[in-house]
Amino acid sequence: MKILITGAAGFIGSHLVRKLVTEGHVVTGLDNINDYYDVRLKYGRLTEVGIAEDKTEYNTIVQSENYENYKFIKLNLEDKDNLFKLFENEKFDKVCNLAAQAGVRYSITNPYAYISSNIVGFINILEACRHNNIKHLAYASSSSVYGLNEEMPFSTKHNVDHPISLYAASKKSNELMAHTYSYLYGLPTTGLRFFTVYGPWGRPDMALFLFVKAILEERPIDIYNNGKMIRDFTYVDDIVEGVTRVINTPPVKNDNWSGRDGDPSASKAPYKVYNIGNSAPVNLMDFIEAIEKEVGKPARKNFLPMQDGDVPATWADVSDLMSDLNYKPDTPVSKGIQEFVIWYRQFYRV
Repeated sequence: MKILITGAAGFIGSHLVRKLVTEGHVVTGLDNINDYYDVRLKYGRLTEVGIAEDKTEYNTIVQSENYENYKFIKLNLEDKDNLFKLFENEKFDKVCNLAAQAGVRYSITNPYAYISSNIVGFINILEACRHNNIKHLAYASSSSVYGLNEEMPFSTKHNVDHPISLYAASKKSNELMAHTYSYLYGLPTTGLRFFTVYGPWGRPDMALFLFVKAILEERPIDIYNNGKMIRDFTYVDDIVEGVTRVINTPPVKNDNWSGRDGDPSASKAPYKVYNIGNSAPVNLMDFIEAIEKEVGKPARKNFLPMQDGDVPATWADVSDLMSDLNYKPDTPVSKGIQEFVIWYRQFYRV
């Protein structure tokens, strides 16, 4: 199977690439390697799968030195012409779109980046899929879409019409856009609402990375909402296993679905949305305590009010994932933190 993975130099994308190429799929990775965070981390992920930094020229396909079934192209999703040429030349079977401008807080200070990447880029992906007989488009959504919803655990059957960040709004927009293409053109699409992904090669703007770095450097950590936060932390390997199962299981039309009382995560079109989370929320202060134990140092704590765009709690209902795909993430937070700290010390030599 020929698969395109966008965001291939990103956190989740790089893990997904390694899994799919080792399973024997023919994979093309795409990423624009922007400077939202330290590009050395992105090139480090690429090096892990045999893509040399000095060969990643824009719009040039690079063959992996480690895997004959993997190649990479540096490209912007907003570059419609070259994106369409890539689809036409490579004739992909399936696409997993993980490329996006990430981050809730950054969307408050730089909103235009989200419209460009997450909206314009996504419509280009949809159009390319539509015109190139793609058998399934899986794409990253986010638990952020639940916004002001207070019913726990978060279910794909809940209303998600009240986002509180532009990032969340862009992800909800992706779900709506995907449904339109599923309905109009019969393109099977599956949205994946990820819940607080963490693990080796994680993003430097996320809590685990920030906390470990600060504790090792003996700097204080910022703890928002005075520590009264709950998160459904989900280990990256569990996320990747869920994504892989989704890619292999395109949704089908449900002729019995009705707009009067139908499940909002499904449709009479070949469309589906899943939560992928550990379904075991953890108090932030317990999460920090587990980090302190693994690092072997206490954290200096700086308690702050809630940040704009953030929510106090997340918790995934993964019943659909279990019933449809026979899968439930289950890596304990203690194990995930241990793996991250081991990776961090090795990568940064501390």
